[in-house]
Amino acid sequence: MTKLNLPEFEFSFKEKNKKRYIFDEIRRKYLFLSPEEWVRQNFVKYLVNYKNYPASLIVLEMPFVMNSADKRSDIVIYNKQRKIVLLVECKSPDIQISQKIFDQAAGYNLKLDAKILIITNGISHYCCMPDYTNRKWIYLENIPDFNELKSTFVD
Repeated sequence: MTKLNLPEFEFSFKEKNKKRYIFDEIRRKYLFLSPEEWVRQNFVKYLVNYKNYPASLIVLEMPFVMNSADKRSDIVIYNKQRKIVLLVECKSPDIQISQKIFDQAAGYNLKLDAKILIITNGISHYCCMPDYTNRKWIYLENIPDFNELKSTFVD
C-alpha cells in the first residue's frame, strides 16, 4: 500500500480469493483493504497511539441520514458524555483534497455537529473547527490530542 504521511504501524492482514484484508481493531473484524480503508486504519491508529484518543470512544463508518439519504462518516469520536467532538473524513491517497471534499465533510458536520473536523487522504491532513458566530472555519496548526480537545476546544 501507499506510504502515508503518518507514523508506520503494525497491522494484521489476510488474503482471501486473491484479495487482501486488514484487521480493524475498532470493529474487531477483517475488512477489504481499499486505499481509503488503508488511510482510515492508519489514521485511527495515529489518533489512538499518538493523540491519546480512547478506542472505546471511536466509531468507524457511522451511518446517519442527511436530506433523506443514507450517509456514513469515516471516523467519529465522542467525548465521555456521548457528544461528537471529532469528525474525520478519509479519502484515498491518490485523491487530492479539494473544495468539493471539504464541502462534503462540512455538510456532514452540519448534521453531526462535531467540534473539530479533519480531512485526510493520508498524505495531507487538514484540521479545523467551525466558528458559527462568524460563519467561517478556523484552521488549526496541529491535530489536538484528546486531553487538549477536552480542555480547550470542547464546552
